Amino acid sequence: VTRPIASQVKPTMPTLILFRHGKSDWNADYASDHERPLTQRGREAARLMGRLLWQSGQLPDLAVSSTAVRARDTLRHAAQAGHWHCPTRIERALYETTAADTLAWVQALDENPDCLLLTGHEPTWSELAGRLIGNATIRFPTGAMLRIDFAAPSWSAVGFGDGEMRWLATPKLLQKVKGRG
Repeated sequence: VTRPIASQVKPTMPTLILFRHGKSDWNADYASDHERPLTQRGREAARLMGRLLWQSGQLPDLAVSSTAVRARDTLRHAAQAGHWHCPTRIERALYETTAADTLAWVQALDENPDCLLLTGHEPTWSELAGRLIGNATIRFPTGAMLRIDFAAPSWSAVGFGDGEMRWLATPKLLQKVKGRG
């Protein structure tokens, strides 16, 4: 598969991709919720979603993950499979957070990436996405990605109700499409 020329699909406004961690293993041996690992299905879903961004030419300029093991591993598997070469980092602020606190964190970013990808958790991601596009109800399955664009000059100017949802993709849907291809 040939990757599209990035300039053909590169956003001209702040773009946020929310990425929910892959399926986690409730039966694994872990000391705390923070340490719960991914299942094999979760790792495969992360790789599939990473390839989705690569093949669609919608790679992030900065990818940030919650500190939870399942979120960090989701981001790592996606980035490796999708050939992402953007800076990545881990942020405690994205674990056990709220929609309002996450928005405040985004608004305070030192960097100004055109496309920011955040890997995190429910129920925050559903609430955050819904509020960013204007009080919508969104179901955010494990391993799913959602893209929101903003008509704002920078991340500091982004607010609730300012976003336009462009797409929501789930690993289950992509597997069905892949199976028919």
